[in-house]
Amino acid sequence: MDQDLKDRLLLPPRAAANGPHRRGKPAAPGGGGGGGGVTIDVHGLKKRGGGRRSWVRVDAATGAAEAVEVAKPALMRRLDLPARDLRLLDPLFVYPSAILGRERAVVCNLERIRCIITADEALVLRDPDADGGAAAEEAVRRYVDELQRRLVDRADDLPFEFIALEVALEAACSFLDAQAVELEAEAYPLLDELTAKISTLDLERARRLKSKLVALTRRVQKVRDEIEQLMDDDGDMAEMYLTEKKMRMEASSLDEDGLQGIVGNNVFATSASAPVSPVSSPPAPRRLEKQFSFARSRHSSFKSSESSQYNIEELEMLLEAYFVVIDYTLSKLTSLKEYIDDTEDFINIQLDNVRNQLIQFELLLTTATFVVAIFGVVSGVFGMNFEGVGVLKMPHAFEWTLVITGVCGAVIFACLLWYFKKRRFFPL
Repeated sequence: MDQDLKDRLLLPPRAAANGPHRRGKPAAPGGGGGGGGVTIDVHGLKKRGGGRRSWVRVDAATGAAEAVEVAKPALMRRLDLPARDLRLLDPLFVYPSAILGRERAVVCNLERIRCIITADEALVLRDPDADGGAAAEEAVRRYVDELQRRLVDRADDLPFEFIALEVALEAACSFLDAQAVELEAEAYPLLDELTAKISTLDLERARRLKSKLVALTRRVQKVRDEIEQLMDDDGDMAEMYLTEKKMRMEASSLDEDGLQGIVGNNVFATSASAPVSPVSSPPAPRRLEKQFSFARSRHSSFKSSESSQYNIEELEMLLEAYFVVIDYTLSKLTSLKEYIDDTEDFINIQLDNVRNQLIQFELLLTTATFVVAIFGVVSGVFGMNFEGVGVLKMPHAFEWTLVITGVCGAVIFACLLWYFKKRRFFPL
């Protein structure tokens, strides 16, 4: 019974891949509503949108990976994330690449890697029902394996969130660069072939290739813009240093606990002393608490400004390295687009030349037809057998008429060609 209910609520894989709309079956007679229309499985969308999703959790301390199922509301409460941030990772929606730094997590949507990174763990979304499910699963597996390898062989002082972010950026940049290389390998031979010989099949292939190039360029440009936006905003980069913020929060809680103990002891000592006047200065515990709070805030702000500057520069160097990589990929795509545009201009010139040659041939053919039509008129006149016309009865009159007509036609044809050459209709 539970399995039947689940099958009715969940969208089928094909409908889920194509979106929330699916073609409904014709309604029974008298059942109301039109048949064969587009229906929306509202319960299925609610189940998929707010239900439990499969994630791969990678622990920051041990590097161990495990498959977990977590619902969206639980993630929102656990990580203090708004629903719009988790919507970026939802496979039901198509969002461009994005990197968002929040108070307790970093939300990454980089091509096939959709993950939430915290100071203690990384949650990588798995969605076998999405388009290209096998390729997406392989990308998730490679990401997890590379993250585990770097955690085991950690040779620098980068915090966990930076390592996870670096692996995600490397996976996205490598994937986009591989697609760019594949597009180049397909484009350049095709364009060279088009330059040598124009065919309808090659033109159709070039049109599809240019569409793929435009889509890939847009995706690469979006990743580049996200990295550049992060590098230009020190606040966003400081917000992504989750380990330091966690250590500060723990240190602050320890200081507060120690302060509460000191204040409690002072209150106990003060309670045994003589009462004070209501108009006198504030009690000693309150003054001591203010002094401790002021000193702690100054020390915390000084430490934050000193260490954040170093960490921001460290993160900026990491982002700059992958900015160079993605910018190189974008430059390759831009060069390919320029080459395609140059090839299109060359093909248009060739087509214009062919079109001009056809127009010239049509003009010559029309002129020749006009000259030949003169012979038709003369032949028609002599074929009427008019009586009383002496010229028609003279011997060899028809032959002389044809000769004169031919000479006149040749003169007319030569005059027309001279006129066309003078008016530069076509080179002769």
